[in-house]
Amino acid sequence: MSDPIIAVDHITKQVPDPGGPLTILHDISFTLLRQQSAAIVGASGSGKSTLLSIIAGLDTPTTGSVRLAGTDLFSLDEDARAAVRAAHVGFVFQSFQLLGNLSAIENVMLPLELQGRSDARARATEMLGRVGLGDRMRHYPKVLSGGEQQRVALARAFVVQPAVLLADEPTGSLDFATGERVMELMFELNRETGTTLVLVTHDRTVAARCDRQLRIDAGRIEMDTTPV
Repeated sequence: MSDPIIAVDHITKQVPDPGGPLTILHDISFTLLRQQSAAIVGASGSGKSTLLSIIAGLDTPTTGSVRLAGTDLFSLDEDARAAVRAAHVGFVFQSFQLLGNLSAIENVMLPLELQGRSDARARATEMLGRVGLGDRMRHYPKVLSGGEQQRVALARAFVVQPAVLLADEPTGSLDFATGERVMELMFELNRETGTTLVLVTHDRTVAARCDRQLRIDAGRIEMDTTPV
């Protein structure tokens, strides 16, 4: 068996509160292998998005460790964690997080340009074609529909061929039919690229398509299942 791409070990997260420290995550541990898909599910306020941010090294735990692609994230300073993310992680957010002053192709080219890739435009063009936006490359986010913006965000995330893709409610702001198309595309790209997919979702149908379901309740993993 290969080494885990993600290893979460006894993660606890506390924040200050007038009544004393508030524990958001309680002693969370799990591992994910390369190419696996996992859904983090649970009620609003259960700690799902906080856990995803800690996996990415965007938030720091109170105790515990996360190893991402063999690197102990919290043994590093913030700049070094950012370098690990740039090398291994793609992101898809509910709010798309596109840069409004950049066209679709410029948004997709950006992570490649940050890596110093000389083929950024060619790769971005290919990926936008792959997500069905070959004729919308020069359009800016404000004139794209929500589904089109999310497909640009998917293209931007997958164009660097990340080892891990983290998605936080990626269809939460889309209508049902558009959300279905976006999720189908995400799983298709996941299969084709071998990227490990970790997504926060309220959608039971989406969660059931993943190899693993991690159900969080009041900051604790209450269930870790492999759908049949």
